[in-house]
Amino acid sequence: MLEIQPGRFVLKSRESLHGRELDVVVDSQTGVNYVTYLASSSAPLSPLLDKDGKPLVDKLPLEHA
Repeated sequence: MLEIQPGRFVLKSRESLHGRELDVVVDSQTGVNYVTYLASSSAPLSPLLDKDGKPLVDKLPLEHA
């Protein structure tokens, strides 16, 4: 199992949806894209899926803009 390290997740994009901030973050160790938003006192994290139901994965190493 991978150990989560500080700075592991990189913010890819941010937008507003129904008054909430919706972020797409990328795991810098696996390249997997996740969507997250602040909901009450939690921030659920779910993988983004392609049309075939497979996780969206960026090539590693990540390029920072």
